[in-house]
Amino acid sequence: MAVEITGEYTGTLGTVLRHGPSGATLRTAAPVDNQGDGSSFSPTDLVAAALGACMLTIVGILAEREGIDLQASHFRVEKHMQGDPRRIAALPITFHLPRALTPDQRTKMERGALTCPVHRSLLDEIKKDVAFVYDIE
Repeated sequence: MAVEITGEYTGTLGTVLRHGPSGATLRTAAPVDNQGDGSSFSPTDLVAAALGACMLTIVGILAEREGIDLQASHFRVEKHMQGDPRRIAALPITFHLPRALTPDQRTKMERGALTCPVHRSLLDEIKKDVAFVYDIE
């Protein structure tokens, strides 16, 4: 299944992206460390955000199948860049999930998260340290 996403250059190193099926829009801006004003997500920020959103979505799919409430579950990802060539070097990510999950449920959620298409699509040389913290009441 193909999904059309279009983009338009808005000047001053920015774009507006449009999601074809929904019409939702998202603005990007170049980061301050690469000649931009940092006023919105940069394209590489979207890669980091996509990783976290994809992994948490897979966990959500598994949780719904099992009747598990993931309300208030969240993640934090950091994007670390390197130069020459400029690229994403690392995306350490931490997920905060319900404390009440059983050991078996935790294993399923962790394994599932690592199967997300974004995680599988990123180059192996991008360091992706993933941590799961079970601290949500």
